[in-house]
Amino acid sequence: MYSVGIDIGSVATKAVIFNGGIIESVIIPTGWSPRDASCEALERLLGKSGIERESIQSIIVTGYGRALADFADQAITEIACHGRGAFFLNNSVRTVLDIGGQDSKAISLDEQGSVTDFVMNDKCAAGTGRFLEVMAHLLGGEVQDLDRMAAGAEAQTITNMCTVFAESEVISLLARGASKESIARGILESIASRAVTLLGRVTMEQQLAFTGGASRSAVLQELIEQKIRAKLFVSPHAQIAGAVGAALTGWNALLRKSMTAPAREHNVSAH
Repeated sequence: MYSVGIDIGSVATKAVIFNGGIIESVIIPTGWSPRDASCEALERLLGKSGIERESIQSIIVTGYGRALADFADQAITEIACHGRGAFFLNNSVRTVLDIGGQDSKAISLDEQGSVTDFVMNDKCAAGTGRFLEVMAHLLGGEVQDLDRMAAGAEAQTITNMCTVFAESEVISLLARGASKESIARGILESIASRAVTLLGRVTMEQQLAFTGGASRSAVLQELIEQKIRAKLFVSPHAQIAGAVGAALTGWNALLRKSMTAPAREHNVSAH
């Protein structure tokens, strides 16, 4: 019995195959077509795991492109999926900070991993993976290069968080001779400050998990930890937490169905 969870984000599409634990996962760029990306992620997942499509009994999709994946059994919100996924990765987690490609979220969980509160910034790309991508390109690198640039540097203050204005500010700073390293540090500092503000809008309790693509930045993690004076749990599966939560949702539904099936069969035969 297998379930698949697919998180169709604005930047990356993540897919997980699950049977009570994570069997295999894939991450691919979403590109221009979320539906095509979700189909490709599923095909790659099956090929990587060696599991036949007929063996998949549940496909749950989440993320901004979830409504376009018409082959799925169900589409559910990313808030529920990120909460469930983070709790599955560490059942001590009570607060989740997720910084994705185009939005960021702070989620509060109870002892069972159910969402009790959340706030979401999806009106502006500031402080998201897309913002990081634009800033990294201005500095002549990719997102993964920002940590290397920023490590040990003195932060250059970035006053604008709007992508358009921040872009102009960075270009101006470079023209005035500011180092790429100090600007990279300043960019991560500004994102950390924005993340802490978001966390302050929910009840922030230990343990805190950091998920989403931005969680791959060790410098960003360190900066947030300094500001909140607490450690963040960052799973090796942090980027796929939403897909894990979707797969887990399908798996739990399959378990409930399998547990009630014998009772239904007995009732039918009794008549």
